[in-house]
Amino acid sequence: MSESIVEFEGVERQPIEAFTEKAYLDYSMYVIMDRALPHLADGLKPVQRRIVYAMSELGLHALAKYKKSARTIGDVLGKFHPHGDSACYEAMVLLAQPFSYRYPLIDGQGNWGSPDDPKSFAAMRYTEARLSPFSDLFLAELGQGTVDWTSNFDGTLDEPKMLPARLPTLLLNGTTGIAVGMATDIPPHNLKEVANACIHLLKKPKTTLAELMNIVPGPDFPTQAEIITPKTELQKMYKTGQGSLKMRAKVSFEEGNIVVTALPHQVSGAKVLEQIASQMQAKKLPMVADLRDESDHENPTRLVIEPRTNKIDKDALLLHLFATTDLEKNYRVNMNVIGLNGRPQVKSLQELLQEWLVFRTQTVIKRLSFQLEKVQSRLHILDGLLIAFLNIDEVIHIIRHEDNPKAVLIKRFGLTEIQAEAILELKLRHLAKLEEQKIRAEQKDLSNERDRLQQTLDSEAKLKNLVKKELEQDSERYGDERRSPIVAREQAQIMKDIDKGPVEPVTIVLSSMGWIRAAKGHEVQGVDLSYKAGDSFFMQLRAKSNDTIYFLDSSGRSYALPANSLPSARGQGEPLTSKLKPEGGATFVGMIAGIDEKIILMSDRGYGFMAKLEDLFTKNRSGKALLKVPSEAKALNPISLLPTDTRVALLTNEGRLLIVEVADFAQMGKGKGNKIVQIATAQDPQAQEQIISVLGVSPKESLLVRAGRRTLTLTPRELDQYLGERGKRGQKLPKGFMQATSLERVTS
Repeated sequence: MSESIVEFEGVERQPIEAFTEKAYLDYSMYVIMDRALPHLADGLKPVQRRIVYAMSELGLHALAKYKKSARTIGDVLGKFHPHGDSACYEAMVLLAQPFSYRYPLIDGQGNWGSPDDPKSFAAMRYTEARLSPFSDLFLAELGQGTVDWTSNFDGTLDEPKMLPARLPTLLLNGTTGIAVGMATDIPPHNLKEVANACIHLLKKPKTTLAELMNIVPGPDFPTQAEIITPKTELQKMYKTGQGSLKMRAKVSFEEGNIVVTALPHQVSGAKVLEQIASQMQAKKLPMVADLRDESDHENPTRLVIEPRTNKIDKDALLLHLFATTDLEKNYRVNMNVIGLNGRPQVKSLQELLQEWLVFRTQTVIKRLSFQLEKVQSRLHILDGLLIAFLNIDEVIHIIRHEDNPKAVLIKRFGLTEIQAEAILELKLRHLAKLEEQKIRAEQKDLSNERDRLQQTLDSEAKLKNLVKKELEQDSERYGDERRSPIVAREQAQIMKDIDKGPVEPVTIVLSSMGWIRAAKGHEVQGVDLSYKAGDSFFMQLRAKSNDTIYFLDSSGRSYALPANSLPSARGQGEPLTSKLKPEGGATFVGMIAGIDEKIILMSDRGYGFMAKLEDLFTKNRSGKALLKVPSEAKALNPISLLPTDTRVALLTNEGRLLIVEVADFAQMGKGKGNKIVQIATAQDPQAQEQIISVLGVSPKESLLVRAGRRTLTLTPRELDQYLGERGKRGQKLPKGFMQATSLERVTS
């Protein structure tokens, strides 16, 4: 049975891929332009702008009585923003939280959340709100011809496309948002500093970023916690518009206790206490005796950490807590905004301020032009009224006796329609003799006002001076002192040299099936320990109980665990996968420990590079990508280089030995590395040549080659025969050692 396609007149047909592409792009542009990203001009997203405007239309100014939030949200949804009420109310709550916004736009009454749980606010039917005094910066000039208007969603009302902000509020309160394919994260700043920076740019438009940062040294959050990001990184962040910054809790020492009095922005004190308590339960903080939350109305943040003894190094303990809890937090910065050209773009600090000054100057010009137009309109009417008073008898006669007095007045006295209408609208009481004097006085005042406005509009210098004067006034009225000090601090680090207990030598033993255990002392031999059925000894590592042990899996991912967190060797240990989470069936191929050592990382297919031991560190249980391993290959155990090691010996399963200079290894933080050894390829994977042993060696050392029970010692002179360039195959070992399995050091 053949299928037929029914055609309908007037129905558009298009390929489904074209339709879906257009629909997705339309949605993407909507999210970017009308939901997630703020506009540079007023620093607000559409929902925030509509909330502020709707509240001003309800008369909820800073001195008005509070009204239920449900009333405000109802107006916002019904008139301007036809979206979800809960999402809209949450946006309103954010504008009212002094711990979320540096300068709140809304003055709330009731439960509006707490720093510990910002989303613990009451329902909109319980809370009440009005606009804060700060919101006047958005609304003071709204009715003065400063903005363009557009129809609301159903065309019954008008709403402003933008609010005429008198300060760069985008920087003052900052914002976060996730659009489609882009996001924004702008930190808050101090009002006085930003206003002074704008004033400085008005005086010197070619101000450099370094000069600007003398005025705006960095962000200013609504918390007294410290910003510890170096000045160079802050300068790079402001130059590119992207980067990160770090905040650290403000702490003091009282009677031997550590007292936290300010937390980083949007960090919960309850969560910090939970993080410290979990470490105590895991016996990772034996030096901490007790935790207390002494926060109250007078001290909103007061967390007390009590050390077990006075001998504890409190500074080192703090550095550990900063590294392992939210007492120190990173914040991403991505100054992505919709500019005056209507396009999203990541902008530097200079670009943001300069472009906002263009907007502010245009707004002031619109306001002055609007005022000038009103003054000229009134003067025009006054000119007509003055003519009427000078010819009052004739005017009265025309009005009393003419059928169309308006037309006659226009013809007789050369009036415009507006002037004639104003004369006809005059009340009898305004025909008094003194009224002429009032008109002339008003005319004089308005003429002076017109000249002043026109001179300001015609003079760039006077216009700049007016913008500068208004910035100074707003800075004086709304500004406050910096809350977040910018200081240089020691880098946070997990405790290594602190007495978590006595520092003891330990031997870490790893089995073939990935079971891990730590035995006290360095005399332990892993091969002599008992193992589960089917399991056996794989490798062991000498370390200290306060060391960090780094692991590498076959896919090239690295992991890190404190040695004192590993299970005791009294039993058979625990699977390493109970603490770490390798992906894709990867197995652990090696482990290493030490401090500030250089290491060699290689895959068994001959690719590798030199790295620092610290490059292996990660807090992530899933590890971090470090060595990029070719397909069908696996990573080898990382090898530490001694200070005397200038060469690296590499042994393949075909009995080939190649010695290369350490300088031939590229130093990298991660990646695939360079080809160090040329490996012969084979169609049969079982016959594939591969590297089986890597070892650092000095020119004065001998090497021991093992092949089963047989051993071969190669002297430094003999080793020179195997010295070659990077990327070669290497020389074959003597007969009997073609099945060599490992290389070992022999100290001369």
